[in-house]
Amino acid sequence: MTTENAADTDGPDQEYADLGATTENAMAIAETSMDRVREIVPHETLADRIRGKSVHATGDPEFQHLIRFTGATDDDGPTADEGSDDGLTHEDDEPVRAGARAVLDSRPIVTDITMVKAGITGRGHDCPVRKAIGNGSELAEQTGMTRTAASVLELDRDGVYDDAIAVVGNAPTAALALADCIEDGTRPAVVVATPVGFVKAAESRARLREVAAEHGVPTITNVGRRGGSGLAAGLTNELIHVASDVRQGEIDAEWVPESPGSS
Repeated sequence: MTTENAADTDGPDQEYADLGATTENAMAIAETSMDRVREIVPHETLADRIRGKSVHATGDPEFQHLIRFTGATDDDGPTADEGSDDGLTHEDDEPVRAGARAVLDSRPIVTDITMVKAGITGRGHDCPVRKAIGNGSELAEQTGMTRTAASVLELDRDGVYDDAIAVVGNAPTAALALADCIEDGTRPAVVVATPVGFVKAAESRARLREVAAEHGVPTITNVGRRGGSGLAAGLTNELIHVASDVRQGEIDAEWVPESPGSS
């Protein structure tokens, strides 16, 4: 497997700094922002942390209701009348656990485009981070498919997505290509997909959820037209934050059990 190290990575022992905050003032702003998010989003489960991060990344309190977790739950996600008394199912935690475990195991993080890669924090992990775009140009030229779809297929041919954290923040065609790869046998550790737009964005995420549920691939997506690179990076960074909390003993390691073969 070919990987590309992320720039400015400080390693897993460095304190996780949300949104790259490093100064005392910046950290205070980040902490105050998340405190306000926790006033409007439950903070009881690992899935709640992803919902909260979606609100933090979009500035929209309603976005928490658009997040979907698949691979362990049905495609429609929980409702107020399902699961536990508060309407949330702990099964929704499973993709978060899978993502955190992949971070702890230093699995590659593979984004669709440069903007998403740039948004992935360099702190709190040793995961190599690379982008798909820039690969598959010959395939795109030969077939007429989009560059992002071709780049996903090209990397998949090299086995890059197996056991990786696959992140799609911009291109619906990349999400559709990734769904085809999963259907053909590729098994990412977890998929974070929030492609944005009016054409095929919602459909591409629905397709990913369907394929993920069928093949047991943990997936974090959203419904509707909205999404984007910042959201995808933010959700991925929250998986890194969960992993950091496990490493520091703030989350019971039993919540994120070791994967087979991990040291």
